[in-house]
Amino acid sequence: MEAGLLALVALVVVGAYTLASLGTASRIPANIGPFFAGMLCLFVVAHLAVRKLAPHADPFLLPLVVLLNGLGYVFIARLDSKLAGQQLGWTALGVLAFCVTLGFVRRVRFLERSRYTVGLLGVVLLVLPLIPGVGREINGSRIWVGIGPVRFQPGEFAKIALAIFFAAYLVEHRELLRTATFKLGPFRTPDPKHLAPVLVAWGFAMMVMMFQRDLGSALLFYMLFLGVLWVATERVSYLIVGLGLFSGGAYLSWMYFSHVQTRVAMWLNPWSDAQGKGFQIVQSSYALAWGGVSGSGLGRGIAGRIPYQETDFIFAIIGEELGLAGATAVLVAFLLLIGSGMRSSLRNTDPFAKLLAFGLTLLLGFQAFLIMGGVIRLLPLTGVTLPFVSYGGSSLLANWTLVALLVRLSDSHPLSRENEGEELTTVLSVKA
Repeated sequence: MEAGLLALVALVVVGAYTLASLGTASRIPANIGPFFAGMLCLFVVAHLAVRKLAPHADPFLLPLVVLLNGLGYVFIARLDSKLAGQQLGWTALGVLAFCVTLGFVRRVRFLERSRYTVGLLGVVLLVLPLIPGVGREINGSRIWVGIGPVRFQPGEFAKIALAIFFAAYLVEHRELLRTATFKLGPFRTPDPKHLAPVLVAWGFAMMVMMFQRDLGSALLFYMLFLGVLWVATERVSYLIVGLGLFSGGAYLSWMYFSHVQTRVAMWLNPWSDAQGKGFQIVQSSYALAWGGVSGSGLGRGIAGRIPYQETDFIFAIIGEELGLAGATAVLVAFLLLIGSGMRSSLRNTDPFAKLLAFGLTLLLGFQAFLIMGGVIRLLPLTGVTLPFVSYGGSSLLANWTLVALLVRLSDSHPLSRENEGEELTTVLSVKA
């Protein structure tokens, strides 16, 4: 099934690449053969790695990721051929990271035992951009690290490390966190000492994000913490209190931080400064409107209209050239990817694997929701990338690694190799 879906995805991506070239230059691209061969090699390598290292994994995860990655490459190639070459290289490295992760993480228990080491690694990665001489500030956000000619965003990898730490710690202490033994006035709450380590890690991450002026990552970390805490404890009170704290924090941020006030103002009325701070949002709205239902056609949109269109606003370019139908197809692909991740969480009987699958899926889904919601003005724009679709090496490497963990987790549910023989024996005995 996975091989068949990958073959279908290859036809879709190659067809889109050809149509984009026809729409732009009215000719079939000269490198269509090498492009198809290179893409096919990457697909085959990833497929063989899954079948060899995780033979019972969900067969939909890899094809959905390849589809999103392939479509993203098509649009980046249509916008900037130089960036397309870099994106292809990062995609190859992402597939390599996917295979290495599958080979290295054979049992998720290894991650659970290493929770404090992984958590410390996540904190270190968050701090790196704040170190003088190492961190780099780009477009007002200090989220980059530069080592020689290489630049990357360590926060993309920190989110995976913190997801592992949160899941492992909360599974270990879930019974204590469910029990209200500490009296606070007329209320009873869990003992604060059991929440202290995870609160410290979360609070530190939030403060670092504030200093880095990275609102999207701050919101992503907060929702990760709140989501896994709610699922681990099954206490709705945590969710209610967490959302209340988020509302209060959002209001205080709007009161005291000018860049937050600007984001909210441009969200409510970008036409008030259409040639300045609201320019990107206004132009993306025009692009979506001109796309209509069926789109202007691949390669037929107006390239160069929106600043940073290959990163923050690539969804607007998709909406312009593929219309409402194409944008909805991308949204459905993300929904199917999230559904596959949630299915892995539901099928796992191991509490840590269940919670980790939920946390990783929440990261992927909420990040996609943040940026797509920002582009269509459902939410204030936060500046995160659209997973697998936007240009960016750090994002691609981190998300391919994240999906490798989801593939491993989908392979560790009760229908794994260890139980398959026993189940077959049971079925034969019943038939006999």
